[in-house]
Amino acid sequence: MKKTYTSRKVVKEFLGGDYLSKEGVAGNLSYILFVALLAMIYIGNTYYTEKKLKDIERTKGELKELHYKYINTKSILMFQGRQSEILKRAMKYGLQETTLPPYKILYSAGELNPNQQ
Repeated sequence: MKKTYTSRKVVKEFLGGDYLSKEGVAGNLSYILFVALLAMIYIGNTYYTEKKLKDIERTKGELKELHYKYINTKSILMFQGRQSEILKRAMKYGLQETTLPPYKILYSAGELNPNQQ
């Protein structure tokens, strides 16, 4: 004749902790602790990965914003570097554009340092 467990008896044994004192559980306690450790590592790794993904997305946004700022600054600098714009700014200081073409200044090595004679 088989012993039948009622639901009350099963709940009472579970809450009472009787299943922990059985030899099958006690013999595999190290394996159970190892599996629990792996589960904690898995959960921690998931949180770490989610944090890194959020950081990557934030950095991508910053990179995109800095790229737009770079393009804007580059276009402003190219506009200000045009000869006509430089001339306009130089006129404010009383400077004028030269009408003479550029020429070479020729010198010899002895003329650079007169104290060497």
